[in-house]
Amino acid sequence: MLPFARVTIIGLGLIGSSIARAVRVTMPTVRITGYDRDPGVRDTAVRIGLCDDVADSAGAAVIDADLVMLCVPVGAMAAAAADIADDLPADAIVSDVGGSKESVIAALRAVLPHAVLVPGHPVAGTENSGPESGFATLFRGRWCILTPEEGCAEAPVARLRAFWEALGADVELMTPRHHDLVLAVTSHVPHLIAYSIVGTASDLEEVTQSEVIKFSAGGFRDFTRIAASDPTMWRDVFLNNREAVLEILQRLTEDVTMLQRAIRWGDGDTLFDLFTRTRAIRRSIIAQGQDDARPDFGRDHGETAAV
Repeated sequence: MLPFARVTIIGLGLIGSSIARAVRVTMPTVRITGYDRDPGVRDTAVRIGLCDDVADSAGAAVIDADLVMLCVPVGAMAAAAADIADDLPADAIVSDVGGSKESVIAALRAVLPHAVLVPGHPVAGTENSGPESGFATLFRGRWCILTPEEGCAEAPVARLRAFWEALGADVELMTPRHHDLVLAVTSHVPHLIAYSIVGTASDLEEVTQSEVIKFSAGGFRDFTRIAASDPTMWRDVFLNNREAVLEILQRLTEDVTMLQRAIRWGDGDTLFDLFTRTRAIRRSIIAQGQDDARPDFGRDHGETAAV
């Protein structure tokens, strides 16, 4: 039995369009309605046949929905919730894909105090954006973290878990606060470092125009891929998860100071011990199937033409 019959996706960028494609492939009888504030995005969604219907307003999009997925930047969650508040069915489940959870829950509850809310975060993505960048296998073998509020009923959580598992994701439950700390370590601060390093290279204009870009090695190329991610989304993530990000940045600053000291004093043992430990972590990530040497995590894009 399918967990939902009618799914509405608000925001048709990379994640929203990938959800639409994945639902079309894995649950072909589910009716998909989409909406995006950008008329150009709506036109593109219609042109490529992304959804069964692309509504002209957020309210019209949710009017008969079983599940509403808010796939907008975390800073836009309150506005998206306000757009659907008057037309949201009382029994519809509202979820999201935001990278921070405590701030999103607060924003949504302020506008939708009585909604059936099960916040979520698929830990998947690429540096690309827009409705044509999505693909149905984006979530396959990746984690989706659900962060239900304390006291949330089990049934809606179970339905949303079944939905994400049908899309190929592995599902984990966390408290919102724990999610924000974990993701600050594994995603947010690494993105901030990438933006910083690429920005530093850009500031060194004379070098950047020649040696840095011409002779960029794998490490710098990886940083530029991460730093090419959606600026709006990441601006909002850092501002909405500031406490956890600042906590991890303080710890990172202390660790970098330790490394500076080791390099200055020729302490090779400290450097070797750290590099050995981090190498083992990398091997563990690969062993657990959380990375793949092939592009885009080895996903097959063949089905994206037939959404």
